[in-house]
Amino acid sequence: MVEPSEMTLDELKLALSPLIPENAVFDGWSDSALAMAASTLGVPAARARLAFPRGALDMIDGWFDSIDRAAAAAFPLERVEAMKIRERIRELVMFRIEVANPHKEALRRALAILAQPQNVLEGSRLAWRAADRMWRIAGDKATDFNFYSKRAILMGVYGSTTLVYMNDEGPELTETRAFLDRRIDDVMKFEKVKAQWRRGRERRPSLSRFLGRLRYPAV
Repeated sequence: MVEPSEMTLDELKLALSPLIPENAVFDGWSDSALAMAASTLGVPAARARLAFPRGALDMIDGWFDSIDRAAAAAFPLERVEAMKIRERIRELVMFRIEVANPHKEALRRALAILAQPQNVLEGSRLAWRAADRMWRIAGDKATDFNFYSKRAILMGVYGSTTLVYMNDEGPELTETRAFLDRRIDDVMKFEKVKAQWRRGRERRPSLSRFLGRLRYPAV
C-alpha cells in the first residue's frame, strides 16, 4: 500500500474522500472538514487542498465516487446474476442510501450545495453518473435510446427516494424502502405497457407499405 506522503493527488483524493463526510457533519463541506480528514492520514492540510481544487464540489464528488466504488465491490457479477433486474436496482439504490446513512447531515448539506443555482449542472452530472454506474453494475448492455431512458428514469427514482429518505427517521428506513418499492413497481408497469405498445405497433398495418403495394403490386 502506498504511503499517504507518497500518493499522487488523484490517489490522495481517493483516500481522503470517504473520510471527509464524518467531519462535514459538524463543519460542513469546508477546509476544516478536509483538514480533519487529512490529519487522520497524516497529510498536511495544504497538500490535501490541492487534491480538491474546487473545494466543496470536489469533496462531494469524491464522496459520491467512493460510494460508487463501494457498490461495485459489494455487487460482484455472481451476486448480480442471482437477482432479478428489479432486485438489482432496488438493492443498489438502498446500498447507496445505507452507506450514506451514518453521515446523513453531511448528505443534507451536500444536497443543499448542489441545489444552489450555480451548482445545478454539477448536481445533474453527479446524479446521471450515479444512475449510469448503477445500471452498469446491474449488467445493463443497452446502447440505443434505452441507454438514456433507463438512466433518466433511474435518476428520478433515486432522486425522489433520497428526498423521502432525508425525512425518514426510522432506524430501519421503512418509509424509504416502501417508497422505493412503489416507484420500482410504477417503472415496471410503465415498461410493460411500453413493450406492449411496441409489439402492437409492429403488428399495426403500415400505410406506407400499403401505398407501396398499390404502386408496385406484387406479381
